Amino acid sequence: MTTTSTAHRAPVVAAPGLFTAAWIIAGRTIGSWRSQLGAVVIVWLFPVFVTLLFLGLFGGALQVPEGTTYVDFLIPGMLAVTMLFGLETTTLTAAADAARGVNDRFRTFPINAASIVLGRCMADTISSLVSLAAMVTFGLLIGWRTALSPGSALAAIALLLLLRFSLLWIGLYVGYGASVESVAYVQVLVWPIAFFSSVFVNPASMPAWLGTIAEFNPVSATATAVRELLGETAWPTISVAGEFALGLALIWPLLLTATFLPLKARRFRNGGQ
Repeated sequence: MTTTSTAHRAPVVAAPGLFTAAWIIAGRTIGSWRSQLGAVVIVWLFPVFVTLLFLGLFGGALQVPEGTTYVDFLIPGMLAVTMLFGLETTTLTAAADAARGVNDRFRTFPINAASIVLGRCMADTISSLVSLAAMVTFGLLIGWRTALSPGSALAAIALLLLLRFSLLWIGLYVGYGASVESVAYVQVLVWPIAFFSSVFVNPASMPAWLGTIAEFNPVSATATAVRELLGETAWPTISVAGEFALGLALIWPLLLTATFLPLKARRFRNGGQ
């Protein structure tokens, strides 16, 4: 007589889907904010501190069109700079994760590799929205007013997040291939990009060649487009870049994403090499 024995098998646990796994990874990043709350809050409020600094330096010195104030020009521009400053946090976080082997551990999980990056995108987007909310609140408190409509507000937020999304790939590419110490030096490049723009001063007040470069700056394009969408008065244009700022605000992020997303993906597959 033949007996058939049934082997006891461990239950098979299905791997989480792409978005489920991404949200779990994003939740890990968001949860870590509680253990470093002071540093996170400083990151969120840093653009506010910079705005206060430049209001004190240039608020009463720069000439602006009659019927407007320097605040009207600065706040929309600082919304774009807020997206730029987020690049530093992304780069440092990516470098720290790579140094601790976090990404290598994630690769051993039964999840889609794309969910690791998507989770980082989700966490960065939430952080960016908090920074934007802080910047807008501060602007309103100091007297910034805008001809705001729901459509223009959503379009402005979309442009700002598009810029942030494109800068995310630069931060991940640099962070996954550099040490935490070397990233600190890379961060210095953020400041010239912010300063050589139309955010703080009128490009027409610069030497012609420098003013043209400033208007072609991706941050300038987004800042000018946001001013136009919110009904703000923009600086007088001195080049074709200033005249077609809205188009450039779309083209620049797409070019940056098309350039750095594949580079970052290759570096991530190669373990940061």
